[in-house]
Amino acid sequence: MVGDFDQEWAQSGAGAADERVDMRLNGTGAPAGPLAPGGSGSFGSTPAEKTAAANTIETELQPNTKTAAEHADEATNTAVKGFEGWDTAPGLKKVADTWDKQVKVLMGRLGSEKSALRGASGLFVRNDIGLGDQFQSIGTRSKLSGL
Repeated sequence: MVGDFDQEWAQSGAGAADERVDMRLNGTGAPAGPLAPGGSGSFGSTPAEKTAAANTIETELQPNTKTAAEHADEATNTAVKGFEGWDTAPGLKKVADTWDKQVKVLMGRLGSEKSALRGASGLFVRNDIGLGDQFQSIGTRSKLSGL
């Protein structure tokens, strides 16, 4: 019986050598990123797109989030007053306090993302200039300079 298994294994292995085998782990079948085979070859956004995203955060997301939070606070405060004397009032107050903390964290995150988007383009440019300067200084010390 063991000999039969060994013989079948050897036959399947010999046939597999002629077949192309692909394996993809944790994937959907799409390229893994911009530099993957078949990918777009470019990063996800341009400096103009980063600026537009930062502006959207500043002009839409931050003000609309603040407005929604204030509206929820007003409605909850009204409900707390309406349930005064009931056990529901302290519960609503606790929920409102938790909500306010979460909104504060969200507003901070939006501000951080906005700053990161605005700073990313400058960071890439400064990085490129710094690398260029390093290569130029190497070139001036090289015996091959000027050839």
